[in-house]
Amino acid sequence: HVICGLTGSGKSRLLAALAAAGAQVLDLERVARHRGSLLGDLPDDPQPPQKLFESALYAALSAFDVTRPVFVESESQRIGRLQVPGPLLIEMRRSPCIRLETPLPLRVSMLERDYAHLVGDRDLLHARIAPLARMHGKATIARWAEWAQTGATAELAADLLKRHYDPLYGRAIQRNFPRHRTARVIALDDVSDAAMERYARALLETSHEPALAPPA
Repeated sequence: HVICGLTGSGKSRLLAALAAAGAQVLDLERVARHRGSLLGDLPDDPQPPQKLFESALYAALSAFDVTRPVFVESESQRIGRLQVPGPLLIEMRRSPCIRLETPLPLRVSMLERDYAHLVGDRDLLHARIAPLARMHGKATIARWAEWAQTGATAELAADLLKRHYDPLYGRAIQRNFPRHRTARVIALDDVSDAAMERYARALLETSHEPALAPPA
């Protein structure tokens, strides 16, 4: 079961909650030690070599009960500098999808927390966004750089999502995950740990329903 959703929609948090609730979860970003985006490098935790990444994936998959579902995030072919093995990617792309729909303010808030290490190193943040100039132009990069320097991280995150990540993700998900069009939907209005636990339990209890409403 592939967990889909725009960047910052809470996919990794839901996977963690599903794992805590006893579900079988393959957390590709955790194994790859990368958050799967331009800004996804983890501080002081470099990515493993490709062979070690594949060995860790094999160990995780080998431990699963084949009669039970496995939950995984809708990753692209590459996570940082590592490549998801082809057979696994094929299975993911033909699997049923669950789509998270999360309001922009909540997404911005989660991104600010997840990328706090970049917020504290504005030169590094500027270096990471500079390569986007070829896609968005120098004026946009200059505005993002100014926001980074002045600490306007909410404005920066919101604009990055709307101008870069959301269009990019929208094209990729339509191209690579055809069952995204008929995905079950979870509308997130709370992304606290307690709320994610409730969403995970509701998902596991209603896994055969065509759509999911927010839990009470």
